[in-house]
Amino acid sequence: MSQQEFDYVVVGGGSAGCCVAGRLSEDPTSLVCLLEAGGSDNSVFVRAPLGFAATSSLNINSWGYNTVPQAGFNGRKGFQPRGKVMGGSSSINAMVYTRGNANDYNNWSALGNAGWSYQDILPYFKKSENNECFGETHYRGVGGPLNVSFLTSPSPLNQAFIQACNEQGIPTNPDYNGEKQHGVSPGQVTQKGGERWNAARAYVDPHRHQTNLQVISHAHATQILFEGKRAIGVRYMINGVQHEVKARKEVIISGGAFGSPQLLMLSGVGPALHLNDLGIPLVHELPGVGQNLQDHLTTVLIYKTQKINDAMGFSLKGAWNLGKAMLEWRSKRTGWITSNVSETQAFVSTEGNPDHPNIQLALCTGIVDDHARKIHMGHGYTLHVTLMRPKSRGSLTLASQNPMDKPLIDPAFFNHPDDINTLVEGTQIGLKVMGSQALSSYRGNMIYPVDAQNVEQIKSFLRDHSDTEYHPIGTCKMGPVHDPMAVVDSELRVHGLQNLRVIDASVMPQLISGNTNAPTIMIAEKGADFIRGLA
Repeated sequence: MSQQEFDYVVVGGGSAGCCVAGRLSEDPTSLVCLLEAGGSDNSVFVRAPLGFAATSSLNINSWGYNTVPQAGFNGRKGFQPRGKVMGGSSSINAMVYTRGNANDYNNWSALGNAGWSYQDILPYFKKSENNECFGETHYRGVGGPLNVSFLTSPSPLNQAFIQACNEQGIPTNPDYNGEKQHGVSPGQVTQKGGERWNAARAYVDPHRHQTNLQVISHAHATQILFEGKRAIGVRYMINGVQHEVKARKEVIISGGAFGSPQLLMLSGVGPALHLNDLGIPLVHELPGVGQNLQDHLTTVLIYKTQKINDAMGFSLKGAWNLGKAMLEWRSKRTGWITSNVSETQAFVSTEGNPDHPNIQLALCTGIVDDHARKIHMGHGYTLHVTLMRPKSRGSLTLASQNPMDKPLIDPAFFNHPDDINTLVEGTQIGLKVMGSQALSSYRGNMIYPVDAQNVEQIKSFLRDHSDTEYHPIGTCKMGPVHDPMAVVDSELRVHGLQNLRVIDASVMPQLISGNTNAPTIMIAEKGADFIRGLA
């Protein structure tokens, strides 16, 4: 068993872990170790933006999780892909750059998390990004590691969708990450020059040459090492061989909403009864570890189309177009291969509240059925209708004390009755938009027809065709010490333990109104400053 010692050990080379490790390594006097369970992100399926559509459904570069059977889905299991590769889920996601709504962060602050209001966190969003879309503004930053751009080759279908939204009273909004969120906008993506710009390229690659940063891949963390209540290192496995790495200053857990609570519980930190049942010695009782799981729930409205040059699909002409697109991407970094599929975003409210939309509409320029695992011949387009602030709360628990066993994931989708009622209303909005005159030249038959006026039919449709939008959070909730479900404090330090922080999406106390990758990186930027004494 090998042993090494560093100042900081970061577990998880995903969006947060890459940011934290990269920022800490900017101090040449600090020795930093980054452990990642997956392999290199230097693959065409990562670098080529459309590559995720070919790999995510096959669980390539993914942990390949599923939920436990969901009562809200009539017993169906949900799909839960999470990145197992350098860059984590920023290497397999749809690259949508969305910050959420200012009210989301003000709510975090109101829950007792000082320093997390919108005005507090806005500088970290700006610090993280190099915004090619609008340049530097009050809301947007330039010069940061994370490149944000518009798509280089969007489909003409997007403009028709924007016009369709306008027909239904949804205004065009130039920047949903700016002054206001409400409205419809061309999507902003984490790309640069027609390539995916993941967290590894943004935060780790610029420091690879430094001797004070060591990245260890294929390293599956199995246990946090403690002396009493103080974290001193991490045990991990590579190809069945056990290793240990020691941390002189801090251990930072950045395993995400599933990996971080799993590692804490495997290490004896979590609900005492659950750990006792599994025979795991208790180091410190924290009942909230693995609780408070929240995830965006989305459904899909899928339409066929005869305009095969503007929408992706499976046909002889489509295969010919794809072949040409691959050659175009190789030579110019333009064309279909630069698509993130989810090309246009709209934020609307079923409550008539434009200041805090609760539904996200994402136009996908292809047929996306069951996470693209169900193939349909022909071409089409899909509207993702997403419930942004679900009231259902789920949990993550251990299946056993074996660190190689997958955890038991229960998002409890549709557990709260308000969730399905709100998503019904969001689906009705989506159906109105998709039925607008502006889309008439594109619109063919729906693959799963649904009557916008039939609420019970829509509910049945939602239970059969809804699933995750890939945004799990909350399982290591940030909150004050008097909150029995809080796992970390407002500086992301684990309650009751020393030299241990959790820095990733799991610390979000409530789900934000939008995609979670940008907020996760913001959390990591702020967390790194906490560690360095700069926040």
